[in-house]
Amino acid sequence: MSNIAKVFRPNHKALIAYVTTGYPDIETTVKAVTILAENGCDIVELGIPFSDPMADGAMIQKASHEALMQGVQPQTCLETAKVISEITDIPLVFMTYYNPVLNYGLEEFCHSCVHAGVSGLIIPDLPPEEGKALEAISENNNIDLIYLLAPTSTDERIKTVAERSRGFIYLVSLTGVTGARKALSPELGSFVKRVRAKTGKPLCVGFGISTPEQAVQAAKEADGVIIGSKLLQLIETDKSLKILKTFTKEIRQALG
Repeated sequence: MSNIAKVFRPNHKALIAYVTTGYPDIETTVKAVTILAENGCDIVELGIPFSDPMADGAMIQKASHEALMQGVQPQTCLETAKVISEITDIPLVFMTYYNPVLNYGLEEFCHSCVHAGVSGLIIPDLPPEEGKALEAISENNNIDLIYLLAPTSTDERIKTVAERSRGFIYLVSLTGVTGARKALSPELGSFVKRVRAKTGKPLCVGFGISTPEQAVQAAKEADGVIIGSKLLQLIETDKSLKILKTFTKEIRQALG
């Protein structure tokens, strides 16, 4: 069983956090992940900054741009993950786009992930039809390749992802990009049920979750919730990260 799969246990809703590596700096990234791990998060996604983050909203685009301007590259992210994995045992997942991984080299990147203590990969622009090479290499290295589904996904796509996603399946709560929103889609429950009917794998909902109430709403049907843009906003607002700590505790308490 992978480090990610171990998170999903009976009567426990997983809390998954996203931070952009190097925003606002590497030191803050390490400190933020430590705080997240100590205050109820089960998995942390480390975003690898990319120049064309097509799935990301304004906050993550800004964070990626600023990190890139500071010279944060995939190698920097691997080195940062290594530092984090030596001070906390929380499962780490890289969220990135396919081009940086391809440029690094699929085999070399996966080997480097193992060395850095990374347990999974989320690549929004890699559809399963084009993911077989990375699937094989990542599986050989005991890294979970996690695919995404959207409310617009066909039954055939749901079936494919249900068969091939490892660790969990990432459910995009709405059509659009990441970012905090005032309300989740009223169709979220039916979407989760549609996927649940085709798989027993853990389902985690992301995109748009920014309050304890929204986290509870998403977790009613799903096995976990993913929060990103809101956390980056808190990091930007309060460099001491005290608000981040308080917010994380509130979400964990709400999820039970």
